Amino acid sequence: MKAVRFHEFGGPEVLRYEDVAQPTPGVGQVRIRVAATSFNGVDGNIRAGFMQGPIPVELPHTPGIDVAGTVDALGDDVDDVAVGDRVVGLLPMTGPGAAAEYVIAPAEILTGAPKNIPLADSAALPLVGLTAWQALFDHGKLTAGQRVLINGAGGAVGGYAVQLAKEVRAHVIATASPRSAERVKAAGADEVIDHTTTDVTAAVTEPVDLVLNLAPVAPEHLAALVTLVRNGGTLVNTTVWMPAPSDEERSVRGIDLFVRSDADQLADLAARVSTGELRVDVAQRVALADLPALHAQAGAGELPGKTVVLAPTA
Repeated sequence: MKAVRFHEFGGPEVLRYEDVAQPTPGVGQVRIRVAATSFNGVDGNIRAGFMQGPIPVELPHTPGIDVAGTVDALGDDVDDVAVGDRVVGLLPMTGPGAAAEYVIAPAEILTGAPKNIPLADSAALPLVGLTAWQALFDHGKLTAGQRVLINGAGGAVGGYAVQLAKEVRAHVIATASPRSAERVKAAGADEVIDHTTTDVTAAVTEPVDLVLNLAPVAPEHLAALVTLVRNGGTLVNTTVWMPAPSDEERSVRGIDLFVRSDADQLADLAARVSTGELRVDVAQRVALADLPALHAQAGAGELPGKTVVLAPTA
């Protein structure tokens, strides 16, 4: 089968489109005929070797944490998934990824793909959707009537975070650049702050219950966001190379989010997509063979938005 792998850490040029053996599922596993994976920022960091501490991978490594596809074969002791099922999942980050025609996945991480969008587009959902869900609800405990500041709402996680926060009837303040402001507003944000021209700490005039930081801001800017949180509130940070600040005197908790695969949460997200409550935005679709060029595009800061990577069999 065809796959993209890297045999050493480095820039996009280390990615190779090559022939590899088709994998066989083991106990509790299934083989998926991949429709698509998607690009996430962490893919570039893993390829560059920056994540060997938290996400140690063996070389050669196939990237692609998100997967959407059709179950092709079952290992032993798999009862809840059948051959032919259309599924999505967030793969184990240290294992072989879905930038390939076929990938092995633990059956327990999979859920049915949304029914109202192309199967390949479903690959845009798992990692970013689960990050938004876990940040808002598992860690942020967001409920109706609360105020949330989503810093860096113009990205893929931010789009889901705004939609999900509005679904629970929270008041959403979002920061975005002019390029993404209309999209953030369309997702439901009550207030949109242009962070390129405005001091966020000055623009937010009332305390918020939760700050969700999705942006690679400087440490002093992240620390300043704590001052916007009410006593007893929470700041959840997804930029894991920078510890989340807190304020113990005011009981403001700082939490660093490491997203985890959760089939039940992903099933909830997929159901919301199927009913139209949640929108999946895909900015571009590229062929698997063009993954090195996509990594270069991302490294140059030129991605137009969430990108899905189509397998040759799709």
